[in-house]
Amino acid sequence: MSSKNPIGLFDSGVGGISIWKEVHQLLPDENTIYLADSKNAPYGQKTKEDIIRLSCKNVDYLIQRGCKMVIVACNTATTNAIKELRARYDIPFIGIEPAIKPAANQTKTETIGILATKGTLNSELFHKTIANYQHLNIIEQVGYNLVQLIENGDLESEEIKELLKTYLDPMVAANMDYLVLGCTHYPFLIPQIKEIIPDHIKIIDSGEAVAKQTQNILEQNGLLNTSHEATEHLFYTNSKADVLKKLLGSPFSDSVSVIDF
Repeated sequence: MSSKNPIGLFDSGVGGISIWKEVHQLLPDENTIYLADSKNAPYGQKTKEDIIRLSCKNVDYLIQRGCKMVIVACNTATTNAIKELRARYDIPFIGIEPAIKPAANQTKTETIGILATKGTLNSELFHKTIANYQHLNIIEQVGYNLVQLIENGDLESEEIKELLKTYLDPMVAANMDYLVLGCTHYPFLIPQIKEIIPDHIKIIDSGEAVAKQTQNILEQNGLLNTSHEATEHLFYTNSKADVLKKLLGSPFSDSVSVIDF
């Protein structure tokens, strides 16, 4: 496997672009391939078996295109399928988990909020993680309909703002001082979230930590691209491409392709 081979990323749609941006910023010499399974979004409402099946299908696609490692840029897919993926494929995997640890270690009010999908909050991995913090008041909230609205490009809609207010107001009332975003789609809503919660509440997502872990794993496996050659970034979706292009912006929006997948 050549170090020039691309890093693969997949998500149940466009949310993982929040992860891709962090990885590209930290590792600008890496080639990447991003796969958006928007046709099957959201994963958060699906069974564990379906999530594993879709995740394997996505990985097969990325490996066929020569990816040297895969970032599972989806909390739900990570918490439900990462174990099976690592057992089945002989390449490194990076998973995405809600960043509970930094919030738990830094909270002063001992109350943190977690906004995530049903699939993440119900997963075995998530329950194992929060079991370490039984001394804290952890408020779990499923972000019903948020992923679908983001997939539709409705980031500024009144509906999404009302939903966020419904989900966040009880957390604010409970005196949380950290809000953990447990879905890669949700960082695109940070401007709207900041309009609802007080300034002292800190928002945490996994993007920067995932990028650093990607760098570490590439270095450990001798796969870090040090050629400094021109890079290639390809983006594939099996649904409408307009939202993906909008979130990427220029010049990367020109590299988006719609595929039958």
